[in-house]
Amino acid sequence: MNAITPPALALDIAEAARQAGGRALIVGGWVRDRLRGHPSKDVDIEVFGIPQDRLLALLAPLGRVEPVGQSFPVYKVVRPGEDPIDVALPRRESKRGRGHKGFDVQGDPFMSIEEAARRRDFTVNAISWDPLTGTYEDPFDGQADVARRLLHHVDPTTFGEDSLRVLRAVQFAARFEFTLHDDTAALCGRIPLDDLPSERIWAELEKLLLQADRPSVGLALALELGVVDRVLPEMRPLVGCEQEPEWHPEGDVWTHTLMVVDKARELNGDLPRPRLITVMLGAICHDLGKPATTAVIDGRIRSMEHEEAGVEPTLRLLDRLNIHTIDGFDVRAQVVGLVANHLKPGMFHKAATVGDGAFRRLAQKVDLELLARVARADCLGRAGGFDCSAMDWFLTRARALGVEHQPPAPLLLGRHLLALGLTPGPRVGEILKLVYEKQLDGEIRTVDEGIEAARLILSTPGSPPAP
Repeated sequence: MNAITPPALALDIAEAARQAGGRALIVGGWVRDRLRGHPSKDVDIEVFGIPQDRLLALLAPLGRVEPVGQSFPVYKVVRPGEDPIDVALPRRESKRGRGHKGFDVQGDPFMSIEEAARRRDFTVNAISWDPLTGTYEDPFDGQADVARRLLHHVDPTTFGEDSLRVLRAVQFAARFEFTLHDDTAALCGRIPLDDLPSERIWAELEKLLLQADRPSVGLALALELGVVDRVLPEMRPLVGCEQEPEWHPEGDVWTHTLMVVDKARELNGDLPRPRLITVMLGAICHDLGKPATTAVIDGRIRSMEHEEAGVEPTLRLLDRLNIHTIDGFDVRAQVVGLVANHLKPGMFHKAATVGDGAFRRLAQKVDLELLARVARADCLGRAGGFDCSAMDWFLTRARALGVEHQPPAPLLLGRHLLALGLTPGPRVGEILKLVYEKQLDGEIRTVDEGIEAARLILSTPGSPPAP
């Protein structure tokens, strides 16, 4: 017997509906996850047999009721100490235009359970469950598909009306490790995706990258369905781009990238969301510069300067997904910094001597902890055994200098120069930059030393401009 029980609020809603002559069923993902043995906090309820004008009054005594949705009323019921629950009537949808939102939606409390389930995307999401009786309503045999770990469309005539379902298939396949039915895959391959706004595409990709243990499963399916060509075209040239077997026995850059993405997801679950997004996008993009730079030189496959060459395709990809700042963190700038510098931890480690100034200057371009994390995933995301201890050394050095997340704050400020009698103007900025360069090199460690360095610059005729 499945031990996953519904929240108390769901039971109260179901009981209130029963007493009013209706029936409340939990629908969608919560039911699917219950069958998989995975508890979920996201509960959606459809209420049958209760007209729209009576539904709000039925819910009001159970908690705070917040109407949500524009084209079709959904009520979010909130009770202190419990997760909110979305409640709606079963609804009919008719396609009126392109896009994920191009539907006319109308509630119908008296439609059959089978009719209500027919608008769902996959059979595993078309199952409902009565929390009062513990019985399933499963008109499209979704329980069998859960057991088979199979994603199969509900209705071939309506599945393609919502192009977002193609991306849902990709992320579901990875998150649940389900196989996409051949007929559904054929449908997905024929559905245009050019009507999807960037925020909807990114929402599904984020679920793939952050919620799947192995995002590579979804990316491989995306390639098979033509989604990569249509949504992430910068990744397509990675397929078949060969690498030097000594360093990449796993094969082409596409294969390596998928391994890096999985390793990045495995190793970085401790990061807060915006930083994890940054690392995952860094893993996706880190070798986008290889196809343009790969050549056979002296009998070996080389990708010279592919870090810098990867910046432009990375920016195009981020533009398409409209990725900028997330939760106050500049994801865009950091991803670009990761791509442009992902070889630096290994290079610093191999160099005979790398001064502290090199770490401080690199910290001006990218978060060094995130850089070490992406470099570690890059090193481990290969076939064969490689020594990846350079990344630990790199991060230890960065932390010892206190620059793992940002460069050192300037010791000398404009007010110090004004106190020396300098008038506001470009020369103030020039001197501040000159002194800061000395600080980065470790020549200046205190404010007093910075002031003395400024005095020396001011007293030196023809002192050079700041770099």
